[in-house]
Amino acid sequence: MTRLDFSPLFRTAIGFDRLARLADTAAATAEANSYPPYNIEKTGDDTYRLTMAVAGFSPDDIEIVVKDNTLVVSGRVAGEGEKTEVLYRGIAGRAFERRFVLADHIVVEGADLKNGLLHVGLKRVVPEALKPRRIAIGSGSAAAAIANDAQAQGSVQAA
Repeated sequence: MTRLDFSPLFRTAIGFDRLARLADTAAATAEANSYPPYNIEKTGDDTYRLTMAVAGFSPDDIEIVVKDNTLVVSGRVAGEGEKTEVLYRGIAGRAFERRFVLADHIVVEGADLKNGLLHVGLKRVVPEALKPRRIAIGSGSAAAAIANDAQAQGSVQAA
């Protein structure tokens, strides 16, 4: 895979080092093992669903952890029941760990395991303080009243 050179960006911008780490993580993940297969779907304006094929795993065998904007899904198969001779193994049942970097304000809503597919619901929850808000423009009388109040307080303090 071709590596991206962020040097020109760092000469003119400050605080984009997280972008470089994100690109390095994505490159390392692409080169890593592709087990288990997964889909990432956008189900609404601010909702997403991660679906992983985890045939042979029970809910007790799978662990989902979110820490520092990273979603880690790992699976460990408990000891097998009866021992049989396997002539061909096409269904992988090995341990795995998948990491997904989450954007700011993405939270995990829940997870469900059904028919060998693990579904993880994700949602973007933007705090009210960060949402765009419309500022009303006054007719000038309110601004004049504020200016008059400030002048009046200044003359009181001077006396």
